Amino acid sequence: MSSQQTILTGDRPTGKLHLGHYAGSLAARVQLQHQHRQFVMLADVQALTDHAHEPQKIRESIYEVLLDYLAIGIDPNKTTIFIQSLIPALPELTMYYLNLITWNRLKHNPTVKLEIQQKGYGEEVPAGFMIYPVSQAADITAFKASLVPAGDDQIPMIEQCIEIVRKFNRLYKTDVLVEPKMVPSPVARLPGIDGKAKMSKGLGNAIYLSDSPDEVMRKVKGMYTDPGHLRVEDPGKVEGNPVFTYLDAFATDKTKVGELKDHYQRGGLGDSIVKKYLLDVLQAFLDPIRQRRAEFARDRDQVMSIAYRGTEVAREVANNTLLEVRGAMGMNYL
Repeated sequence: MSSQQTILTGDRPTGKLHLGHYAGSLAARVQLQHQHRQFVMLADVQALTDHAHEPQKIRESIYEVLLDYLAIGIDPNKTTIFIQSLIPALPELTMYYLNLITWNRLKHNPTVKLEIQQKGYGEEVPAGFMIYPVSQAADITAFKASLVPAGDDQIPMIEQCIEIVRKFNRLYKTDVLVEPKMVPSPVARLPGIDGKAKMSKGLGNAIYLSDSPDEVMRKVKGMYTDPGHLRVEDPGKVEGNPVFTYLDAFATDKTKVGELKDHYQRGGLGDSIVKKYLLDVLQAFLDPIRQRRAEFARDRDQVMSIAYRGTEVAREVANNTLLEVRGAMGMNYL
């Protein structure tokens, strides 16, 4: 394998991106695009699995997510950004792969099980939602991605993709499909500002990359901290405290963060002081992103054209893989 590898990653366009997305994989994409061939997918088909009633929201979110990509430094000259629904090879590959995995296996995917519980589906789980791990395998293998930047919650999805790759190659005596390897985030999953385990659009507990300075200030001031830290002089807990988790992720002065942690744990440091420092850190991080986003937003057509051009490139790559898959299966009739 050459030193340059192929990367596939992406996001479900159901709204703007937040700090959790950045910590989870966006930061890695900015760095990896200089070393490898990178594809970034706007996963609108996957978004429909639980937002089928909101296609217009998904359509508009494609533009918003594109703005976020460009604002953080994803370079369309180095990264191919494309729209999932405009790649016909992907649903065809999904259909072929569905025959290589059991329904029981899909039901026991830990990520799927957790999301079903979080969304309160009960017995009313959309079939498209159940099979989205297979669709994700099609996305990854269509581009022969050997690297997939993702958070820990995606480990079961990558494992399921590897199972499909191995079964396909073994069954059809080929090496057409490439096994992916997950590139873990250097930062653990960010909790929501309310202290819940995951920052999420649906839970309304996120700080967005496009939030105004006033919005960021309001959210930071209202952040969950240590509920036992009732008085300034009381010792406080750093573990499980979102304010310190965010500082670990975004503060560049690690020495100062360490000093704040020590002071907080022995008592005598108020939550307001720590939040003020976090606010300064986040505003400094987000200000240039907001400025670049506003500049790109001046020309919507130009922004959308980036996705359309990238989609043409992605379509050709995926079609070539599909032809190889058909050939391995003996289904190259023409």
